Amino acid sequence: MRCLVEERAVELGKYIVDNNATVRQTAKQFGISKSTVHMDVSKRLPWLSPLLYEQVRAVLEENKAQRHIRGGMATKEKYKSFEKPC
Repeated sequence: MRCLVEERAVELGKYIVDNNATVRQTAKQFGISKSTVHMDVSKRLPWLSPLLYEQVRAVLEENKAQRHIRGGMATKEKYKSFEKPC
């Protein structure tokens, strides 16, 4: 029987792949810290399910590549409310 930590690591990996989720979204969904999610999917998952790990890694790499774009869009939206009407 697998221990709870191992089961959690696999569940986190499946969630990330199925929902194309970020580490933050995954942590919020499961009610755990980002550090725990990162530890589970980067350190534990490769030993438990190498194929799932590769899929998770691809999703997280894509999210990382898009991070600066999402941040820029969020900043743009934030400052839209401060604009003065002409």
